[in-house]
Amino acid sequence: MAAFPRDELEEMVRRWVAANNEAGRTGNWSPMADFYTDDAVYTWNNGANWDFLARGREQIHDWVFGTEMAGLEHWVYPYVRTLIDDRKGEVIGIWRQIAPDKDPEGQPYEIAGTGGSWFRYAGDFKWCWQRDFFDHMNAGAVFGAMAKHGQLTPKMQERMQKGSKMPGWIKRSNMDWYETIADREG
Repeated sequence: MAAFPRDELEEMVRRWVAANNEAGRTGNWSPMADFYTDDAVYTWNNGANWDFLARGREQIHDWVFGTEMAGLEHWVYPYVRTLIDDRKGEVIGIWRQIAPDKDPEGQPYEIAGTGGSWFRYAGDFKWCWQRDFFDHMNAGAVFGAMAKHGQLTPKMQERMQKGSKMPGWIKRSNMDWYETIADREG
């Protein structure tokens, strides 16, 4: 695996975080797809039986920043820490998940637990691989509370009704995300 200059990786992280912040502000997540190679892989876990998998920039654009962000347009995901391995060209970013809506006490809803992304850099200011992690139990609790108070957007309600019928959801037994790492290690 190729090493990358530290300053290039730091600039990649700076650009990524700035685009992330802008997407949360505007509610338009689709420009984030420009940060991926044509053949990038993006995954995360969707509970005990399901994973999410998008292969290629087009699926990342349509599914990750399209259908999966539907109903979360103005949520913000501020990064609180990034760790860079310039030898491997990998980055881990730790972020929060904060809704634009407030709970009955007047506080913004926030998904508790640790949220983050593990990236593999490909050069040219693009990621070739990403694995997200977050606490599904806490996410479910927040969405349940929002539903109870009538604060889920129609798009989010539709997503929740579709569940595993959403594009990119695959049975966990059909994909091992560790294999997607090996695909990228060459």
